[in-house]
Amino acid sequence: MMLRFLLRVLLFLVAVAIIAAAVGPLLIDPTPAPGASSAKAIAGPGSKFTDIPFRGTDGLTLHYLERSPSAHAAADAPTFVLLHGFTFNAFTWNRMLGFFADHGRVVAYDQIPYGLSAKPLPGTWTGPNPYSKAAALTQLNALLDALGRRQVILVGNSSGGTLALEAALADPQAVQALILLGPWVHANRPIFPRWIAELPQMRRLSLLLARYLGGTSPLLDYSYANPSLIDDQRRALTGIHRQMANWDVAWAALLDHSLTDPVEIAQHLGEVQQPVLVMTGSEDHVVPVADTEATARALPNASFVQLPGCGHVPQEECPQLVSDAIARWLPKLTNPGR
Repeated sequence: MMLRFLLRVLLFLVAVAIIAAAVGPLLIDPTPAPGASSAKAIAGPGSKFTDIPFRGTDGLTLHYLERSPSAHAAADAPTFVLLHGFTFNAFTWNRMLGFFADHGRVVAYDQIPYGLSAKPLPGTWTGPNPYSKAAALTQLNALLDALGRRQVILVGNSSGGTLALEAALADPQAVQALILLGPWVHANRPIFPRWIAELPQMRRLSLLLARYLGGTSPLLDYSYANPSLIDDQRRALTGIHRQMANWDVAWAALLDHSLTDPVEIAQHLGEVQQPVLVMTGSEDHVVPVADTEATARALPNASFVQLPGCGHVPQEECPQLVSDAIARWLPKLTNPGR
C-alpha cells in the first residue's frame, strides 16, 4: 500500500512539473516596454541616422557615429567600420573614435535591434527575417552603400568579429583588412529545430531573457576585467536602448531567431585572405583566450596580440593598449616587410 501511495505521489509531482513547464512561461507578461517611438528624440549631438532598404519592410533606420579623417590622416586613408558585440552598441567604441580618425574615416553603428537603430517587431515584415545572420550582413552592406562604398577595414568585437569575418568572405574586394577583438568564432550554444523555437513557451522565455540581458546589462560587468572602471556614463550609454519603446520584444525576436541560426564561421577561417589583427584581453571571461588564439592560428594572414589586464571589451576598458597595438600593425598593410 505504501509503495502504491508513493508511486501515485511521484506521478502527481511529475504531472505538476510538466504542467508548470508548459504553462509557467505563458505567465510572462508580453506587453512591450514603454518608451520613445523616435530614436532621434533620444540621440545626442554626435548621433547620425540613415534609412537602408531591406526586403519585406518599408526600410530600416540605422543609428551611427562618424568622424572624418583628422589632419594627421594620410590622403589615401582607409575607412574603418566598427562592429559591436552582443547586447552592446556603437557607443562601445566612443573612446577610440579619435584614434581611428587619426588614421582615416571612422563609422560605428548600432546593429539591429541594438542601441538606437530600428527595432522591427514580429509581424511587421513580409520578407527575410531581419534578425538572421544573413540579414546582419545585408544591413552592413546597405550601410556601406548609403555612406559611399569604398574599401574598408572592419573592426569587430565579439559577435561583431563574426560579422566582420563573414563580410570579408562574402565580398573580399570590398574589405581591405580586419581587426578582431575577442571574436566570437568558436561558438558553443545549442541549436534547436524551428518548431521548438516557435513554441509560445519558448518565445515567452526569450522575452524573459531579453529583459534580463537588456534590463540591467549584466554582460557589461562580466566583460570587464575590473568592473570598477565602469562609470555612470558608460552604463547609461550601454543601456540607451531602454529609452526606446518595444526594445524588449525586438531583442526577444533576435534571440528567437538565434536559436536556429548556427555560427559556422570557424569552418571557413582558412578562406580569409585579408590581413587580420587578432587581439584578446588576458582576462577575457566571455571568449577564452585559447579560443581567440586558435582563431588567429587558423587565419592564413593573421597577427595575434594579447592585452594584459583587459577583459572582453578592451576598446572600452583598455583603449590605449588597443590603440598602441593597432598603430604598430597598420604600417604592415602598406609595408608588409615591416
